[in-house]
Amino acid sequence: MTLTRAVERTTLPFPLVRRGKVRDVWDVGDDRLLIVATDRISAFDVVLREPIPHKGAVLTQITAWWLTKIGDLGPDHLISADADAIAAAVPALEPLRSVWEGRAMLVKRTCVVPIECVVRGYISGSAWNEYRETGTLAGEPLPAGLVENQRLDPPIFSPATKADEGHDENITFTQMCEIAGRQTANALRARSVAIYSRGRDVAERSGIILADTKLEFGALPDGTLLLIDEVLTPDSSRFWPRETYVPGRAQPSLDKQPVRDYLDELVRAGQWNRMPPPPPLPGSVVNATSARYLDVYRRLTGTPLIDASGSSA
Repeated sequence: MTLTRAVERTTLPFPLVRRGKVRDVWDVGDDRLLIVATDRISAFDVVLREPIPHKGAVLTQITAWWLTKIGDLGPDHLISADADAIAAAVPALEPLRSVWEGRAMLVKRTCVVPIECVVRGYISGSAWNEYRETGTLAGEPLPAGLVENQRLDPPIFSPATKADEGHDENITFTQMCEIAGRQTANALRARSVAIYSRGRDVAERSGIILADTKLEFGALPDGTLLLIDEVLTPDSSRFWPRETYVPGRAQPSLDKQPVRDYLDELVRAGQWNRMPPPPPLPGSVVNATSARYLDVYRRLTGTPLIDASGSSA
């Protein structure tokens, strides 16, 4: 696979469905989409100028790896993440293989359910903020006396609205039922918790804590619900190294933490207001962030990401 250069933007001979913060989605016909994870990175909902080498490939390949671990929990939209299989299915992609190889998934097209299915096994981030203010999570009361980043047993399903821009907004399960219907809401909650629980167990064996995750689903014309988009990746989940975990304090993350730390320093110094345009990232921050993504891939799968020459990335 050609994974040695950063890909910031893709141009393919197909209709562009959407260009998100990270992914370019192309309509390749026959109710199929090609989802290409670029190396773009965002922070504070702002897409930064510098891409992170290997990031898109890590997101795609981790998703494909996870789907082999949770396939028995329900159907998903993936047709293939294998470059040869994708090129055979969509021959017009072959001449541009260096653009998408290793970072693309050929998937079934679905009608997206407008809900972020969030499962939390530790009380962190916005969940901790809500608990500190109201003693609740997703509108439901929690026991008193919890500390930041404490483990939750059983994990808690806390849905959110799906925002095209800006932050998603946490909602109650009752509100989710009003949006998606009770039958669909119940099905998505049960499956989401099952996926998270499997993921937490698998990650634990790799020395990684899966603190929480965000899942998305779509429906086929016959109503079948498919797991879609990225699955249990460093962008959609909070991964912490188990060896440094201590409840009651902030945890180091196996994701874009170097970017967040650098930008937080600029914000505190009054050099950036979290609005576009973003400040430039130093090469050291870019390299450190790329290393984080590669490290979580290696720790989870047990193998390094391999580039076209057969060398590990």
